[in-house]
Amino acid sequence: MQTPSPASALRQARMHLLEYGDCPSGSIDERLARSWRRSLEAGLSPTDRVVDTEHASAGHLSHALACSHELLAHSRPVMEYLFEQVRHSQSMVVLADPRGMLINTLGDAGFLDKAARAALTSGASWHEQHRGTNAIGTALAEASGVEVHGSEHFLERNGFLTCAAAPIMSAGGELMGILDLSGDQRSRHPYTLGLVSTAACMIENRLIVSACRSHIRLHLHAQLEGIGTVAEGIIVLSEDGWIVGANRKGLELLHLRWPDLGATPLVRAIDVRVDELLSRHTRRPGQPTQVRLHDGRMLFVQVHAEQSALTAGPVPSTGKAIAMQPDALAGLDTGDLRWRAAAQKARRVAGKPIPLLIQGESGVGKEFFARAVHDSGPRSDGPFVAINCAAVPENLIEAELFGYAPGAFTGARREGSVGRLREAHGGTLFLDEVGDMPQGMQSRLLRVLQERQVTPLGGGRAVEVDFALICATHRNLREETDQGRFRSDLYYRINGLAVQLPPLRERSDFGILTERLLASFNPEGDIRLVPDLMAQLSRHAWPGNLRQYASVLRTASAMLEPHEEYIDWQHLPDDMQEELRALAQPAMLPAAGGLSHNLEELSRVAIRQALESSCGNISQAARRLGISRQTLYRKLNA
Repeated sequence: MQTPSPASALRQARMHLLEYGDCPSGSIDERLARSWRRSLEAGLSPTDRVVDTEHASAGHLSHALACSHELLAHSRPVMEYLFEQVRHSQSMVVLADPRGMLINTLGDAGFLDKAARAALTSGASWHEQHRGTNAIGTALAEASGVEVHGSEHFLERNGFLTCAAAPIMSAGGELMGILDLSGDQRSRHPYTLGLVSTAACMIENRLIVSACRSHIRLHLHAQLEGIGTVAEGIIVLSEDGWIVGANRKGLELLHLRWPDLGATPLVRAIDVRVDELLSRHTRRPGQPTQVRLHDGRMLFVQVHAEQSALTAGPVPSTGKAIAMQPDALAGLDTGDLRWRAAAQKARRVAGKPIPLLIQGESGVGKEFFARAVHDSGPRSDGPFVAINCAAVPENLIEAELFGYAPGAFTGARREGSVGRLREAHGGTLFLDEVGDMPQGMQSRLLRVLQERQVTPLGGGRAVEVDFALICATHRNLREETDQGRFRSDLYYRINGLAVQLPPLRERSDFGILTERLLASFNPEGDIRLVPDLMAQLSRHAWPGNLRQYASVLRTASAMLEPHEEYIDWQHLPDDMQEELRALAQPAMLPAAGGLSHNLEELSRVAIRQALESSCGNISQAARRLGISRQTLYRKLNA
């Protein structure tokens, strides 16, 4: 979509899409065709005049701005610089959060008025589901830089715009936001996308440097003069030399991908150990040094490290992640940047009357995280009361939470019960799987949170309660509220600050996590995994996340003989061996006589493996295979 398609081709493709649900193959850019199809599937029509129901309230926008504080702080100077390059060109610079909500705009006054009529203002959602094909929403969907010009927009009312947008990624590969430059379609310039992409890289580099000050960082470039420029690569290392973060240029220079973070030691990419690099840095601080990659290329490297990393002596083979703070959260910190970002946010609200909502797949450690937040805050001496809302029978949950008076119902204890809410007084109440709470209970919980009083079943006076509230869920509560399954007023009451814990397959600290788990299961010995098994485990999808992985390692540890120090394939449960070997099975070369049949079979095997390793995520599997999502759907239905 970097060059505008001819108007006639666009008109014909649009007519074909509306009549048949798809665009003729090759008629327009494939990314544009994918975006148009997504827009159509979202129920949009090109002639829609969007009713701006997707505009955030003042409170919701304020919450979004608070959650994006770091992104905003590092983006604003770059946005101002970018705007200076296009001032007086009837255009504006826009920053959107990871959900496509606009959180900051800067532009020519005259164009801002015009843009406001199209809802290009802070608080508006430009997700494809709400606005159809547009640079912000499509860059979000494609996770890459895109340009959408004039009538390439799905909604005709946005045809006056020309827009270019690029994603902003964290050091761990998490999408932080979208940077966009929008203007009058008559003022389109061929270098706009390049300008925006460069600005996005500048923001990424600033974010990485800020977030990883306590880590060892390597700044890389093929030329000495490239160090310190926007074109430099940045690699983030753990203390023991594992690559746990990077910018996109750093990945490119070392021929790595985002999934390699946390599973790749530096020596696998560069022919030098981390302690040698630190030694060179100590002798000549700030002076770049030259290193050789395993493919023979030479790079200049500048080391950035805190003094503690330089004076700690030899790097231990089982080094721990650098703790951000000496508290319970730091004790769980094994180096993943997304997890650490969640912990840093949680620290800021500990002790304040702001409820915390922990989101993440089943098994990612939400209760461990919640307990660590409690232990890291001023209420650590108080009780930590955990309730799994999905485990308590619906007919008992009310009595469980609110307590009951003596004889309140058949089977009640003679002395009654104070209830878990009152047990949490002075401490922390943790509601796990709050998304599974019955709707009748949701209204009663909302009243308690509003009034801070509990009335037991069967009568009795209301009792005041004071507790910090932490909730957790594997469900998307925003979708649950949209579908009417979760009260919206309760959602906003418990969602003071939302943090997302990453699934195990996306964490960059797999090696250190493995060491800690093995140490906990084998306190009397230094037990490790054989390298090829470790590599295969790090590539597994782990649908049960840490809970599943810990169970596998616990069982494998129990299978060791007294003299054994390494866990090997034979120590694993049979079903896990089968899963891992299927994932690792190399493709066999087809025999000449059955080439067509074998190619089809190889295609099916590749698709199955990609889906397994992506935990059923179609978009992720398609990216692994190097094909479009629509192509993967066609192959699955063939």
